[in-house]
Amino acid sequence: YYKILQLNSMSFLRLHPDTLEEIKEKVNIYNTISEYVVLKKRGKNYVGLCPFHDEKTPSFTVNSDKQLYHCFGCGAGGNAIKFLMEIRKEPFNQVILELAKQYKIPIKDSNSENAETLRERISLQDQLYEILATSANYYEHLLHEPIGKQALDYLINKRLLKPETISKFNLGYAPEGWETLYSYLIKEKNYPVNLLEQTGMIKPRDKASGYYDTFRGRIMIPIKDVQGHIIAFGGRSINNQEPKYLNSPETSLFSKSKILFALNQAYKSIRTLDQAIVVEGYFDVISLHEVGIENTVASLGTTFSKTQLRKLLRYTDSKQIVFNFDADNAGIKATQRMITEIEPLIYSGQVQLKILNLPNGKDADEFIQFNQNSTEKYYGLVNDAPLWVGWQIQQILLNKDLKRADHFEKVVKEMIIVLSKLSDYNKREYYIRYCSEVLSQGDARLIPIYLKNFQLQLAKPIANNFNSKKSTKFTPVNLLLEDQLLKEAEINLLKVYLRYSEYRRRISKSLEFKNLFFNIQEHRVIWTKILETEDSYQNNDKADKAQLIYKLQETIWESPLVKTCISQILSFSELEQHEDDERLDLIIKASLIFLEKASLK
Repeated sequence: YYKILQLNSMSFLRLHPDTLEEIKEKVNIYNTISEYVVLKKRGKNYVGLCPFHDEKTPSFTVNSDKQLYHCFGCGAGGNAIKFLMEIRKEPFNQVILELAKQYKIPIKDSNSENAETLRERISLQDQLYEILATSANYYEHLLHEPIGKQALDYLINKRLLKPETISKFNLGYAPEGWETLYSYLIKEKNYPVNLLEQTGMIKPRDKASGYYDTFRGRIMIPIKDVQGHIIAFGGRSINNQEPKYLNSPETSLFSKSKILFALNQAYKSIRTLDQAIVVEGYFDVISLHEVGIENTVASLGTTFSKTQLRKLLRYTDSKQIVFNFDADNAGIKATQRMITEIEPLIYSGQVQLKILNLPNGKDADEFIQFNQNSTEKYYGLVNDAPLWVGWQIQQILLNKDLKRADHFEKVVKEMIIVLSKLSDYNKREYYIRYCSEVLSQGDARLIPIYLKNFQLQLAKPIANNFNSKKSTKFTPVNLLLEDQLLKEAEINLLKVYLRYSEYRRRISKSLEFKNLFFNIQEHRVIWTKILETEDSYQNNDKADKAQLIYKLQETIWESPLVKTCISQILSFSELEQHEDDERLDLIIKASLIFLEKASLK
């Protein structure tokens, strides 16, 4: 109805000065802008990334005292009305009408006839609120009548909810009949049919005249906006009716992607604890609130939009959000989808996102029901939950065997994709180290190799890293790093070959099969001398370590070309400290990877 109002009023609306002043007085610039920009407290002001131009360092400032914004990067500035006009590309009158609707400010027009028309149309919203509130009261009444006994037993005995919790969330019951609510609202309350249809509570019949109730045979859960107005319902079936959960259709009051269930009851606790927890279902929220964990909301499904996130972030200064979805495959996929949906905000560090998967695959409702001291245990798990990057890495490692070359290669590639999107330098360095430790599998000698490998890979532009363009340019620092990594890989390969005769055939066959060679001249000379020395024996395996090393020393010790590196290659003490097949296998694989990369270039 407001769209109709806007279209019809643009040409003739002349706002009374009192209306404009009241709107300016009631509109909060922080609440308005935080719908579009993630704002962080800095002194007396709030700062964020400017929505009007591309930037990586925040230069967009909001001053709540003066109710003004200004960007030091592009010069954009003004009050809340100007911001909405610019961000929505809407004319002044349309923005004013939308703000009047949001803050329930009566519109005064200089023309009395126009003003009366506007007042009549604006009253429609209040009528829709009234119909939804009346429906909720009716459902709540039926829950405590004999017809609602099965539903009430379900809430008390299966969901283990207390009567005060049932009352707090205004839970109710919609009977099985096709026209129960319809008859009550039309015949007893005398509401117009067209208004009932606009609330989404009734639907027209497909093959006959008349209407039927949207919700039948379901526990009814009112969905409220942050001001506490009922704007829609969620219905939970109790007789195996499909779908198990049913939401109201989209209406002028309700847009699923913009609403968070129970935010009206959670926002004060979110502000106090400086943290918001997002769960998947209605009863997850209700159970958590019942035990005092009130900083929780639900996303009304398995999607989570930027609009929902920004709405939530306005209540936490530190921007701490915890996703707690089911730990089954569906829940994992839902979490991944949500991360993808809000990816720009979390990769840029505007949101401090943690991922909580409860033990044994339980959802929040189950965890609360079946654990003593559940509140303390739940908050403990929240505190210990990994940041989203750590969680992503955990998912990459699931069902992977790092001793298998194909698994190892896939893990490294996926790690690089995640790490490449981190714009915060300190966070990236922390997780580069973490990934290197994971790949080393306890061998401290391998950590520097993987560490430098990640740094080298991440120094290159990544194709999907925020529209970065592909490039083959390298800085001198990166080239030096690459050379050092290759040198260490070749030295390790030569060390293993000399020290462990059982790996010689594998190394030589790998080099031959992949047509690889040593890139550093000194190492090529040593490798050639090794092969020549082995040729003096009829069978390579008979050339034990002592014989091979002695002959090698005798042949090349005085060579000025290799004199500086031969001592390092013939030092095995560090290698022997971690002598086992798994570690040696990893060293060979890592070294061959570096030689392959050099060969490709």
